[in-house]
Amino acid sequence: MVKNITIFTTNTCAYCQMVKKYLTAKNMGYEEVNLDDNPHRRAEAHALSGAMTVPVTVVTKTDDSKEVIVGYNLAKLAPAVN
Repeated sequence: MVKNITIFTTNTCAYCQMVKKYLTAKNMGYEEVNLDDNPHRRAEAHALSGAMTVPVTVVTKTDDSKEVIVGYNLAKLAPAVN
């Protein structure tokens, strides 16, 4: 079971919009961390993903395990949120 979802985004990221639309269509709530508005959290996104790109979606399960999905990757995102 999903405990919470956090998406690291930027203002100009088309893939970020796609992830948000997908989660909204699935009636999944999420916290958005816009890195343009919160540049101090860039290091956190990088530490979680190892990538310098967005979106970075962090799915935290009820057992506090985390699955990190970089980009718009439905092959990983869909099973992570189900």
